Amino acid sequence: MGGESAAAFGRRVRSAVIWRSGSQILAQIITWGSTLMVIRLLDPADYGLFAMTQVVLAFLAFLNGWGFASALVQSDSVDPFRIRQAFGLLLLLNGLLAAIQFFGAPVAAAYYGQPMVAELLRVQALMFLATPFIALPEVMMSRALDFRRQAFVNLLAALVGASTALGCALAGLGVWTLVYAPIAMFWTRAIGLTIVARLLVWPSFDFRGCGQIVGFGSAVLFAQLFWLIQSQSDIFIAGARFEPHALGLYAEALFLAQIFMAKFVPPLNEVAFPAYARIKHDPAAIRWSFLKTVRLLMLVAAPFYCGLAVTAAPMVETVFGTKWLGMTPYIQIIALALMLMTVQILFAPLTNALGKPSISMFTALGGAIIFPAAFLIGAEWGLVGMAWAWLVSAPLLLIVTARLSAPLIGVSLWDVGRAMLPGLAPALVMAVCVGLTAQAIAPLSLAAPLQLVILVALGAALYVGLLWLLEREALGEVIRLVLRRQPPAAEVANQEAI
Repeated sequence: MGGESAAAFGRRVRSAVIWRSGSQILAQIITWGSTLMVIRLLDPADYGLFAMTQVVLAFLAFLNGWGFASALVQSDSVDPFRIRQAFGLLLLLNGLLAAIQFFGAPVAAAYYGQPMVAELLRVQALMFLATPFIALPEVMMSRALDFRRQAFVNLLAALVGASTALGCALAGLGVWTLVYAPIAMFWTRAIGLTIVARLLVWPSFDFRGCGQIVGFGSAVLFAQLFWLIQSQSDIFIAGARFEPHALGLYAEALFLAQIFMAKFVPPLNEVAFPAYARIKHDPAAIRWSFLKTVRLLMLVAAPFYCGLAVTAAPMVETVFGTKWLGMTPYIQIIALALMLMTVQILFAPLTNALGKPSISMFTALGGAIIFPAAFLIGAEWGLVGMAWAWLVSAPLLLIVTARLSAPLIGVSLWDVGRAMLPGLAPALVMAVCVGLTAQAIAPLSLAAPLQLVILVALGAALYVGLLWLLEREALGEVIRLVLRRQPPAAEVANQEAI
């Protein structure tokens, strides 16, 4: 950390978390506001077609060079020529990917048996051309823990994307709504981040001496490939077996269940990666920080996922409408699996920051084997069987990840389990009580919004009450984090390593 004091560094990390997570929450509120209106205007089949294109887009996007740019964060020092090399790599790779997607789109359409997929993919290729102008400014500002300026750009992009989505849906553009909105958001971020980062550099296509960038980025690249196989294999398998309407219900259930893991945890990981890189030579600080992150995250994630599982039916009917009720059983099953996945994805930023991206690569390889195998088996029982595959695979992957990462971090599987327990145990008790209450009030035939209010209020009161009785120290920790109060002396002593 050079001459920077532990207290000053701690304040910078807290500020980074607040700006990154706070802006992400606000941006998601804006996005969800438009999504809830758009989803009522579109049909499940539109989302099914869109999900098919996302498999192709995701598999190509892992080659977009973001991992090479991330090497600039992990490096102890960066010179201007190294930045130009990274920019050159990003431009070269993403231009090639845009061409591959544009000309290869008919192949994907033939696999799914949906000609419309080719048209959608050709337009979506525009997003690759924006990626270099997002990735490089973002990683350079992340290296400096400068998330304030990023926050303003991300909020503007969210507004542009939400406005585009709502306008297209009202204009009756159907599935094209789901294509044009992300493109508008991508290009707004590209232009905005390039301006605020003041990173106007000429690219260099002279790649001599960029071994560190390529070496680190290649390991990250393979980890991303295996992660994509794991995360996209269900839609890839289901897309050729089930019709778009049914696939749309499953895909949107998965999207809803993944909201916390996909929207709130990545911003924390973006801050965690450069923060861990700054303290990578202090094993005690690394261990303490990681376990505290697990503990605090589970205090929020566990009640969210458990609550989502037991209130899925009235929530779907209230928020999305009756035509989406078919996604309820998928949400109930997948939500419980993603509670464990939320912890599993916390390991990668730490092992990458410690200069061991190969660990993330091997854990991702484990997921790329476990999940597709489970999905192939589960598909024999329909889309519900594929949802159950999530619940079987998630704990297995968490165990594999913890076992591979533990020696480097200095923690055991038991340590991780104990860090999860303060949030997990009260959340499970709360879920059982809320589930029994839902069954008890079912004969009353209450309106879905009223059921939702009753169940959510009961769940919140039970969870906070259980924390107060059983985990008062953990509850105090969350309150101090939110109010930014100083921790007790004992905890300050533990932070001295940081």
